[in-house]
Amino acid sequence: MLLHRFLPRTEFDSYEDFKANYKVNIPEDFNFGFDVVDAWAEADKNKKALVWCNDHGEEKTFTFSDISRLSNKTANYFRSLGIKKGDVVMMILRRRWEYWICATALHKVGAVLIPGSLQLTKKDIVYRGNSAEVKAIICVNDDFVINQVEASEKEIPTLENKIVVGEPRDGWRFFEDEIEPFSDKFARPTGDQATNWNDIMLVYFTSGTTGMPKMVQHNFAHPLGHIVTAKYWQMVQENKLHMSVSDSGWAKFGWGKIYGQWICGAIVFAYDMDKFIPAKLLEVISKYKITTFCAPPTMYRFMLQEDLKKYDLSSIQRCCTAGEPLNPEVIKKWQEYTGHFIYEGFGQSEGSVLLANFQWFEPRLGSTGKPSPIYDIHLVDKDGNDVKTGEEGSIVVMDVKNHPPVGLFTGYYKNPEMTEEKLLGKFYNTDDMASCDEDGYYCFIGRDDDVIKCSGYRIGPFEVESALLEHPSVVECAITGVPDPIRGQVVKATVVLAAGYTPSEELKKEIQNHVKRVTAPYKYPRVIEFVDELPKTLGGKIKRGQIRKSDEDAANK
Repeated sequence: MLLHRFLPRTEFDSYEDFKANYKVNIPEDFNFGFDVVDAWAEADKNKKALVWCNDHGEEKTFTFSDISRLSNKTANYFRSLGIKKGDVVMMILRRRWEYWICATALHKVGAVLIPGSLQLTKKDIVYRGNSAEVKAIICVNDDFVINQVEASEKEIPTLENKIVVGEPRDGWRFFEDEIEPFSDKFARPTGDQATNWNDIMLVYFTSGTTGMPKMVQHNFAHPLGHIVTAKYWQMVQENKLHMSVSDSGWAKFGWGKIYGQWICGAIVFAYDMDKFIPAKLLEVISKYKITTFCAPPTMYRFMLQEDLKKYDLSSIQRCCTAGEPLNPEVIKKWQEYTGHFIYEGFGQSEGSVLLANFQWFEPRLGSTGKPSPIYDIHLVDKDGNDVKTGEEGSIVVMDVKNHPPVGLFTGYYKNPEMTEEKLLGKFYNTDDMASCDEDGYYCFIGRDDDVIKCSGYRIGPFEVESALLEHPSVVECAITGVPDPIRGQVVKATVVLAAGYTPSEELKKEIQNHVKRVTAPYKYPRVIEFVDELPKTLGGKIKRGQIRKSDEDAANK
């Protein structure tokens, strides 16, 4: 079993044993492409790695031997283009099967991979291309994506090659044709092209509350941080199908669709959907007999609007979620219909799973679980002091300067000043708020900038959203603060109604009274807006900041 190469122990008797004794061995020259993909291929030439399908009837299955062979051809091809260790390549590939091959090849070469989402516009691509000095871009053949890249290329002087997957495109190198003539043997680089575990492997662009997106850099040891994510939180099983629903442009893809899963020997299942349609996703889960499943909260909410009795979900043995907290009402309904609890985890693009509901303790509704063993998690106040049990504080990772945890980011790419500010002090502050009870369970409150300050009260959006979702008319909602001349801010609910309900003043009052009954009355939404859909990222996170900005703009007119 490959896992034993990296973990002295893989089994633990209790959470306390897990927290105290979990250790990761990091080989000096660890490289995911050689030490995981090629290692599995050598151990079992028929071992499955990836099952891929899309909405157009296409389906492909790849063994680790296939991924090894094709990534070697691709690595040789990249070398022919002059791509070497440290060069930066951006990929906008949705959930195309080529992602796994290109990513593995880039890791073998020692290049820096930047995933990008389909939503990127010319402005976004120019910013990313110049900030990171991108040398090549690999894209899915999507008209919008292609047009944005073509409009950008003259403004990115470092960009030398454009590669397209799926179908040929004029002016682009076609991936499948381009790699065909190259050898399927690729020797591990030596000398100045050899990779060390602490070299930069991966960069995520992540947006904050102010300024342009930051470049979060991860080293070659980063995949080893996701062993906890895959084996101990998602509980993937060797040779069984694991499905995490995520576009390749997001860190959640790295969490759930490649690194920890392949280290554990699971088969990654990829459904390259054109658009999220709950019924189609349920059909795919049923057809392919998925064993372990992870999806954003939004998807669970909308799947619950379907008639779940029509689908055979009996193959599922573990359901997880991350990205945003999942409201207790959704968990209760999902368990009622499927028999499965949804095990929540918490983390960021900056790391692997930080908090999660692990196997050794009973999960509690409303709790995101307990700390991962690779992180020393504390809750601190604005002065950096530990808060008391039950009090809210910022989630921080301690001692990152002297003992950086495997899996945590190593800095901001090409920005030593920001790196020093965030990582070379007493701790790394996630800027997310939580509380912790006497039994060690953490309850997520929200991003610090999402917390609403109303008449001296601090109101976390999650608890109010959970109250709203208990009302039968509410399928989805976002809680934000809107400016108020007397209270500073008041609570606003932006609500998507369930089928059969129509907006009305009477319904607003009914929802408000419901919230007053199920939570502290001061938290009820004084403002309710009904909408057809909430603004979200491709990763499924609600864009509360966009809602706040729209309200502020309207107030200033």
